[in-house]
Amino acid sequence: IVNAVAVLIIACPCALGLATPLSIMVGVGKGAENGILVKNAEAIERAEKVTHLITDKTGTLTEGRPEVVDAAPAPGVEGRELLRLTAAVETQSEHPLARAVVSKAKEAKLSLPDIENFHSETGGGVIAEVDQAVIRVGKLAYIEKAGIPIPETLLEKAEELQNNARTVIWASRDDTLLGLIAIADPIKATTSSAINALHHMGIKVIMATGDNRQTAAAVAKELGIDEVRAEVSPEDKHALVSELKKAGHRVAMAGDGINDAPALAAADVGIAMGAGTDVAIESAGITLVKGDLRGIVGGLKLSRAVMRNIRQNLFFAFIYNGAGVPIAAGILYPFLGLLLNPMIAGAAMAFSSLSVVGNALRLRTISIAGSAK
Repeated sequence: IVNAVAVLIIACPCALGLATPLSIMVGVGKGAENGILVKNAEAIERAEKVTHLITDKTGTLTEGRPEVVDAAPAPGVEGRELLRLTAAVETQSEHPLARAVVSKAKEAKLSLPDIENFHSETGGGVIAEVDQAVIRVGKLAYIEKAGIPIPETLLEKAEELQNNARTVIWASRDDTLLGLIAIADPIKATTSSAINALHHMGIKVIMATGDNRQTAAAVAKELGIDEVRAEVSPEDKHALVSELKKAGHRVAMAGDGINDAPALAAADVGIAMGAGTDVAIESAGITLVKGDLRGIVGGLKLSRAVMRNIRQNLFFAFIYNGAGVPIAAGILYPFLGLLLNPMIAGAAMAFSSLSVVGNALRLRTISIAGSAK
């Protein structure tokens, strides 16, 4: 009977039951202290094995506070008219670049006309009726698709701006070009060091952006990004995630806009910037409160520390049960005449649980350098 009671006490799976949830709980708390909000435990488990990070540009690598820095109206068009009509249409758009144009128009104290029949083509541009004219604003391809002729001088101007990491948007009225507007979005001061840290962790960084190739290439060169996918649509980003996953890679996707939502949902780990859209945050498993790329580094380090801690806890628990049950059953009695007292078995059970708790609490003291507090 004494042996049976001792076996029952030793076999109690308290430590096993605590091993995983306790580490997850402490890890999630540690992440929250550092501005890393984890939606579910699965995100922590998957983040440990990430091999590729796909990141958007605007608002993720950059400040997300773009501003108009240049404009080139088409022949016969005044600069104020270009800005006025472009801003009028952009008032209905949620894109960060649209807000920059509207802000510039307000700064210039322009009176914006009412618009009608606004429509947005994701990854292309926007269209609306202003003063009984059809105004289109968007990428060059979006304007060319409408059959609008583009002067060679403006194409050369656009290329020059894009080679200097400027984003160019085009505007047209009916079947004539209004001109182009150049927008700059400064790279976050912490982005370069964060990308270097990701490289040291063995993670390949891919920038996927709807921006043009020249601007994207200029930004990537400055930051040392491994691969660039430019002029991509939301569907292209989703396809890129699927392509990498099919190749056997573990993929994390970082973004902050509606355009990123499909890819965020499809990735093994979706990471949303805290200042991003509600759709992006809802699609992601991890949210970075301050939208700092260093938070991704911190999140990945935290994930690795939590999963390592869980394995340690399970090791402690299995060793305890694996060694304790045979001893409680009397395996040493024929050789040494020893039987395990139930009181000692109870103390051993408590010690095993405390060892798991203590090990999990060590996560509170770890440094996840690179995270944004």
